[in-house]
Amino acid sequence: MRSEKEKMLAGELYRAGDAELQALAWRAKAWMAEYNAMSTAPVAERHAKLAQIMAHVGEGAVIRPPFFCDYGMNIRLGAGVFLNFNCVLLDVVEISIGDLTQIGPGVQILTPDHPRGAEARREGLEFGRPIRIGANVWIGGGALLMPGVSVGDDAIIGAGAVVTRDVAAGATVGGNPARDLPRRG
Repeated sequence: MRSEKEKMLAGELYRAGDAELQALAWRAKAWMAEYNAMSTAPVAERHAKLAQIMAHVGEGAVIRPPFFCDYGMNIRLGAGVFLNFNCVLLDVVEISIGDLTQIGPGVQILTPDHPRGAEARREGLEFGRPIRIGANVWIGGGALLMPGVSVGDDAIIGAGAVVTRDVAAGATVGGNPARDLPRRG
């Protein structure tokens, strides 16, 4: 029989209240408390701290505290990635962010999803859908990326956008729900 963690990582229905998952979540909470207290620490020290919990942290990747995540272990940051203050990455499955992507303050990248049937939700079941963000993407402050979306290389997501569908490479999107916009400049 598969563990709840194995089900979670496979994108299947799982119970988030499972003891093993709760222990991993508490580990991440303790890590976040330490990381978020490092706001005045040198960038190299913060980078080393990121590498303690994340699946991959590329050279020169920077996350400005405060930062929040579910587990940390499912986050992959490319080289030169920048996340500004107060970002939330809920990583029940993989979140991958390509090289040189810039993410504004207050952005939320959310992989957890919930069954549409009320009975399954009452049972405490949920599942995750991975989010993949390409290289050299710019995501404006306060944007929300919903479960399962992919963002192509060189795309721009406007501030406050709610991204519910894939964004093509080189596209500019904005609004709620996000839709294609003409590119300026």
